[in-house]
Amino acid sequence: MFRENNQHYVRQVDRTIFFDSAVSATLEWIGFIAIAGVLWLGGTRILNQSLTFGTLSTFILFAQRLFFPLQQLAEKFTSIQSGFTAVERINDLLSQPLDIRDAKVPQSLPQSNDSRTLGEVSFKDVWFAYKGDDYVLKGLDFTIRPGEKVAIVGPTGAGKSSIIRLLCRLYETTRGSITVDGVDVKDVSQNELRRYVGVILQDGFLFAGDVKSNIALGESYDLAQIQTAAEQMNVSAFIEDLPQGYDTLLRERGTNLSAGQKQLLAFARSAIRNPRILVLDEATANLDVGTEVLIQDALERLLVNRTAIIIAHRLSTIRYVDRILVLRQGELAESGSHEELMDLNGVYANLYRLQMMGQAL
Repeated sequence: MFRENNQHYVRQVDRTIFFDSAVSATLEWIGFIAIAGVLWLGGTRILNQSLTFGTLSTFILFAQRLFFPLQQLAEKFTSIQSGFTAVERINDLLSQPLDIRDAKVPQSLPQSNDSRTLGEVSFKDVWFAYKGDDYVLKGLDFTIRPGEKVAIVGPTGAGKSSIIRLLCRLYETTRGSITVDGVDVKDVSQNELRRYVGVILQDGFLFAGDVKSNIALGESYDLAQIQTAAEQMNVSAFIEDLPQGYDTLLRERGTNLSAGQKQLLAFARSAIRNPRILVLDEATANLDVGTEVLIQDALERLLVNRTAIIIAHRLSTIRYVDRILVLRQGELAESGSHEELMDLNGVYANLYRLQMMGQAL
């Protein structure tokens, strides 16, 4: 299948190059023929003394000017075709039916003046497959208590990121249910759920625009709120060092910032929304030692009375969480504190020793 698709792609690219070259060459030849015709007719009239050299030169210049826009258009032929293809793909995407819809009468998540009672997450016999019966999560059962700091670890492909996608309802569970504070996520509106659950990824996306709009992200936060969130996350110092501060324009994907600076903005973006549940997916991987110290200090304040789910590959960064869930091939293999899992001498202990050996080397 891959070879057939690859060969089809090569044939289409070859056809594009052929037509692009053919159109350009055809217009060049038409231009040469037109100038040759002008020279022949003009030369004949000059011999008959009914035309001057100045007039002939003017006609030659006009002929060149006539074909110049067409030649430029021919040079852009491939780009125009690529644009049409992109528009077609966008239309196909927009016409796709929505697989995830809000309930007809969405439920609201509970509210309380005591934040320590909010933020419970429960997975009940959750099975999930991206395609067919190839399950990446198999009968997952666990509960994260309000305010608990839980790390999810395991080998690559164990299903760690899939848990977060299901919690945020980017996908629906195949079987089983996921509840947040006792309410099934399928019964909560997607907007409310994604305000309630804040996610900070390893590679946060920044949009073209100024710094403050990238933190507010379409919400009506004023500058004072944005500055407060930045100060809480120890981000304000680097923002104020930028040429225009909070009004500094960022390029798409933040290409004029370092990886660490982009991650700091992602933390401020999450802090201003004050989520009850905070998910960190290897969120400190792009930070140098100095920046990571600032983030760790900010996280200590941000995580007070807030449920935290931490996905980490560097096991040394999660030793002090309340509990560690160890996944293996989509199943919950082990659960406990760092010390308990090391004493168990199972999957987690093996992973930890391997990492420590790698760092020693």
